[in-house]
Amino acid sequence: MIKAVIFDLDGTLLDRDESVKKFINNQYKRLHKSVGHIPKEKYTTRFIELDIRGYVWKDKVYQQLVDEFEITHVNWEDLLQDYISEFKHSCVPFPNLISMLEDLRKGNLLLGIITNGYGQFQMDNIKALGIEKYFKTILVSEWEGIKEPAPKIFKKALEKLKVSANESIFVGDHPKNDVKAAQNVGTKGIWKKDFQWENVKANITVDDLTELPLIIKSLNNQ
Repeated sequence: MIKAVIFDLDGTLLDRDESVKKFINNQYKRLHKSVGHIPKEKYTTRFIELDIRGYVWKDKVYQQLVDEFEITHVNWEDLLQDYISEFKHSCVPFPNLISMLEDLRKGNLLLGIITNGYGQFQMDNIKALGIEKYFKTILVSEWEGIKEPAPKIFKKALEKLKVSANESIFVGDHPKNDVKAAQNVGTKGIWKKDFQWENVKANITVDDLTELPLIIKSLNNQ
C-alpha cells in the first residue's frame, strides 16, 4: 500500500531549464548597464553552459563570466547576490503541478521533498511555486548535512513521514541521485523523464506529473 510520495525538486516539480532561461534573460535586462556590452544571446548562452544544469554553483559561473566578458561595472559577488535574491521570481513549474498535488492530497497521501542545494534558496523556490503547504516534510541537503544520493537523507524523509520504504515512492529526474538512490533504500523509483538520459532502470517512467495519481491508484489496487 503506497502511503507517501516523496519528490525531488529541480527537474521534477520545478522546470529548472525554463526557469534558468527566464532568470538569465531578466538579469540581462535588469543589469543592462553593467553587461550590455555583451550581446544578450552570448551572455545567456554562456551562463547556461557554465551552469551545467545546476551542478555548478553560481560563484564559479559568475567568476568565469566576469573574466571572459571583461565585466567591470559589477563584480561577480554582486551578480551572485542578484541570482540568490532574484531567481525565485523566475520559477517555472512543470505543467499540472498544482492539480497533481491536489489529487494526491485528496487521496490522503503524505508528501515530502528531498532536494540538494542551499537551504533558503531552495525554500524560496518552493514558496515561489506556491506548493509548500502540500508537504509534510521538506529536506534540503545544506540544512540536513547530507546530499542525495546518500541513503541517510532518504531514510530521514521516511522517518519524518512515519512510513516504511515499501509504503512510499520517490519521483525524480536523475537516474542515479533520485531513482537508483531511492531503490537502494527499498522505495520504488519513479523517473520523471528527462531528455538527456535514456534506458533508465526505474520502476515506472512518467512524462507528465498528471500520470502519478493514476499510477498510485493502480499500485494500491494490485
